[in-house]
Amino acid sequence: MNSPTIAVLTIGDELLNGELADTNTQRIARQLGDVGLSLREVATVPDDEDAIAAALLRLTAGYDALIVTGGLGPTADDLTARAAANAFERPLTLNDDALRRVRDFFVRRERPMHPRNEKQALLPRKSEIIPNPTGTAPGFWLQHNGCCCFFLPGVPSEMTVMLTASVLPVIEDAVGLPLLLKRLHIFGLPEPEVEERLDALSLPASVRVAFGVEYPLVTIKLKADGAQADALVAAAATLRVAFGEYLVAVDDETLPGVVGKALVAAEKTLALAESCTGGLIAKLLTDLPGASAFLERGAVTYANAAKHHWLGVSQRILEGEGAVSEACARDMAHGIRQQARTDLGLAVTGIAGPDGGTDGKPVGTVFIALATAEGETVRRYLFHGDRAQVRLMTAMMALEWLRRYLSQSATIIGAAQTDRIDQG
Repeated sequence: MNSPTIAVLTIGDELLNGELADTNTQRIARQLGDVGLSLREVATVPDDEDAIAAALLRLTAGYDALIVTGGLGPTADDLTARAAANAFERPLTLNDDALRRVRDFFVRRERPMHPRNEKQALLPRKSEIIPNPTGTAPGFWLQHNGCCCFFLPGVPSEMTVMLTASVLPVIEDAVGLPLLLKRLHIFGLPEPEVEERLDALSLPASVRVAFGVEYPLVTIKLKADGAQADALVAAAATLRVAFGEYLVAVDDETLPGVVGKALVAAEKTLALAESCTGGLIAKLLTDLPGASAFLERGAVTYANAAKHHWLGVSQRILEGEGAVSEACARDMAHGIRQQARTDLGLAVTGIAGPDGGTDGKPVGTVFIALATAEGETVRRYLFHGDRAQVRLMTAMMALEWLRRYLSQSATIIGAAQTDRIDQG
């Protein structure tokens, strides 16, 4: 059976006037991608009943499934259920199951229910309820002209839970044989080189290959029908060999997560000294539950005085070679490791821009240093992009240093003779 055609309709004035970003579509696309499906169209309409109804009729006429988000709240501008009732010529009725769920939500939280919330139980007749375990608005779904229409709240956290638990299983059932997906995350190679390496490989014909960029990672996606599991495994094995140490994570893994697990497995402790990243490395690592098992401390030593007083970087270095230098990075890594008495000390210092660069040290110049019991290793890089990209690339490259060190790799990205790294 061919994959179903799927569209998304997001509803809300705030999405069209720029007050809020549409993160729901991104979440939906990713979750569909995890089961080998993709979107064909995305549309956004304002909080206008006629506009919503027109979009519903157009999209249900052209697609097998439609996922709608937004407009299920208790206020006057929440018009989605009424628009659906009018578009599909189904009376709007008080759904007893939905009303019970709304009331139960407030009972569980020991809060009084406002009379306006009863509106959230007014649904088109013969709708099926989509449970909402984290919010007041029940979702619902129905069929119109052979299209399965799923209506979900606009709150991203609520929408995501409902999509996973209730919507995707229905769509997957329509596919028949499950689709298999394997994702391999590449770091340190630009997109054109990733594509060139892929073109040189002989992969099973039953495995479909796609790739995309989520800066600074390039993700390769392998897709196959459920009967082709062996072919998918073989293709993934081929890519592991082809990309070697540039393969940093697979599927739902992240580079910070891989590093955290490696630190725990190696029973190594870490301390951080960050300048240009302003604590971003610590943030990425402490997003992980249980980070206290390996991260002892992180110091944001932004000013020269902090580098000197907290880390012991000499005034001679700061006034001579400067804060953005090999010598300063080396002393920062050594100093934080000595202060924290950890197994590893990691330091970064650089010029994130947009100002502050010189001919000798242009914007994007970054030094990364790792201090271990064997001594310190330092490399100079030149990253490209805006301030946010330079900072993110610095943090990810520093984490990649840790990953390679903990895997006992002999290679650190950016050999001594190469200081320019392009990604994406």
